[in-house]
Amino acid sequence: MKRSAIGLEVVADWHNLAAAFGRAAIGAGRNPAVEQFCANLESNLERLRQQILLESVPVGEMTSFCIRDPKTRIIHAPCFRERVLHHALMAHVGPVLDRTLVDDTFACRRGKGGLAAVQRCQYHLRRFEWFVQIDIKGFFASIDQQILLALLQRKFKDPGLLRLVERIIRAYQSSPGRGLPIGALTSQHFANYYLAGLDRWLLEQMKVRGMVRYMDDLLWCCDTKIQARQSLLAAETFIRNKLSLEIKQPPRLGRSRYGTLFCGYRILPGRLLLSRRRKRRYIERRRFWEHSFEQGRIDALGLQAGYAATLGITAHADAAAWRSEQLCRRPLANLLAEI
Repeated sequence: MKRSAIGLEVVADWHNLAAAFGRAAIGAGRNPAVEQFCANLESNLERLRQQILLESVPVGEMTSFCIRDPKTRIIHAPCFRERVLHHALMAHVGPVLDRTLVDDTFACRRGKGGLAAVQRCQYHLRRFEWFVQIDIKGFFASIDQQILLALLQRKFKDPGLLRLVERIIRAYQSSPGRGLPIGALTSQHFANYYLAGLDRWLLEQMKVRGMVRYMDDLLWCCDTKIQARQSLLAAETFIRNKLSLEIKQPPRLGRSRYGTLFCGYRILPGRLLLSRRRKRRYIERRRFWEHSFEQGRIDALGLQAGYAATLGITAHADAAAWRSEQLCRRPLANLLAEI
């Protein structure tokens, strides 16, 4: 297998760092850390460039906070300087890892995404009789860093680049030798690549009939129930022995005509419905915009824009009847009459 010769000189290239700064600053223009970095942009980028080349760049400075969407997740967001570093690194490392992935892997890839994964899943459910669906238990927190580094050594050969990657990976540990921080750009790509071998093993060795993966949510199809059971048992063994991970119990094995939940949708061969989570999110966002309107924080145009954004949560599902039911429960006309 030919390995990439990308080195630290490419990562530390001035134009690459300037472009990385632009990508890292998107949506964060008023952040004090961004403004401080931008105030002395050239000197900060030059300092970062020298630190990369001398292999002395600091890593591991993160801010931690919790989100609930709906389950609680702890986010570890790198400081802005390190975000620039991550963007500079992944500008060259990311495409190499992306070429390793099979076409039916949809997370964190340009031209893919959650909706494309849902549509592909529905396509497979229409064609094949049985499906198996699994989820990795505590995926990001359970990734074995030594296995990940060994996998990356199969794709890259520059010692300096590999040392930088190892420092970034080792800077965070959820438990000794394990874990990637949720919230870092590098984590998304490394975690996606970590399961690339499983994808190819299912398609090339187990000969499954169709597969869709969105990060650690994985579904594949089979012609018979016996084939589905055999592939599930084999996949559990592969994931445990090769990747040092565990499947969240219980896995799902069922007939395709009954559908499944995947990426926020209830997917049937002929219909696409909303999951409970997506319904709850729609209701919460609608209430948020209506409350903002009642409190005078936004005007009618702001309410209309908020409704348009909220509608996007349900736009791709067969949800017109459900939305009508929600409007009947609390009509917009009553809200406007109260003002």
